[in-house]
Amino acid sequence: MTAGKVVERAGGVPDPVPGVVPGRRVVLRGLLRDRTAMIGIVIVSSFVLAAVLAPLLAPHDPNAVDVLRKFAPPSAKFPLGTDHLGRDVLSRLLYGARLSIGTAVVATFGVSLLGLFLGMLAGYLGGLVDTVISRVVDVLLAFPSFLLALAVTGILGPGLGNLMLAVVAVSWAGYARIVRGSVLAEREKPYVEAARATGSSGWRILWRHLLRNIVGPVVVLTTLDMGAMLLGISALSFLGLGVKPPTSEWGAMLSEGRNYLGQAPSMMLFPGAAIFLIALGFNLFGDGLRDVLDPRTRRSVGP
Repeated sequence: MTAGKVVERAGGVPDPVPGVVPGRRVVLRGLLRDRTAMIGIVIVSSFVLAAVLAPLLAPHDPNAVDVLRKFAPPSAKFPLGTDHLGRDVLSRLLYGARLSIGTAVVATFGVSLLGLFLGMLAGYLGGLVDTVISRVVDVLLAFPSFLLALAVTGILGPGLGNLMLAVVAVSWAGYARIVRGSVLAEREKPYVEAARATGSSGWRILWRHLLRNIVGPVVVLTTLDMGAMLLGISALSFLGLGVKPPTSEWGAMLSEGRNYLGQAPSMMLFPGAAIFLIALGFNLFGDGLRDVLDPRTRRSVGP
């Protein structure tokens, strides 16, 4: 059913008919039928569960130093070996998952919410607001976001909080452009005109009517972007702009291991594999979610 079709609620205020964004049951059913999405969900869920249960799963204190056992090979006591300070790699990997995954998820949601808000304002209000936001978007998209984040973090100083702030500040433009285009396409449709005719305020039209019809692409983009966000944050941490030692984080672990690649390749192998797998999981899940929310493929999911 198209977004232009309208139903009247008991209070007389027109409301878009559900169906533009499928309901939770339809989405869940579609994801369960999509093998790619299920693989992604299993990968992401496994890492998230390991991060949550890190205190129970970690065999050792992740920051416990014992130089006498440095570069120990994988064994029953140290399943993934130890690093240059004798710290257990598995324990640091589990605790590092908390920061790596957590910061990626929080930063991605921050980026998507900021881009959604500004994109909706630009698309619906138009005029000067649209011009100013669009010019800022053009400037941000003219430069690689990683270099901009690197510059902003360099100005603010190293630290996880500053790193996340920098990433959010430079990465929202793509979301805003997509949302603006969606709002421009929706705001002249009959259900919006009907809402105006009944006296609904601009804010009510934005958040009650337009949002539900444009949120699908934003949800998909957010899911797909989590893997890229994790890679970007890990890269900045690798450069020394993230957490401070001895805190364990996957990008920082890669940075520590690069100097000992010949002696203990596992120091880079395992955190690198973790970053690769979780990014792959997010991408697979995002691909499946996109297929479920795409109207052209939704018919195969069922009502």
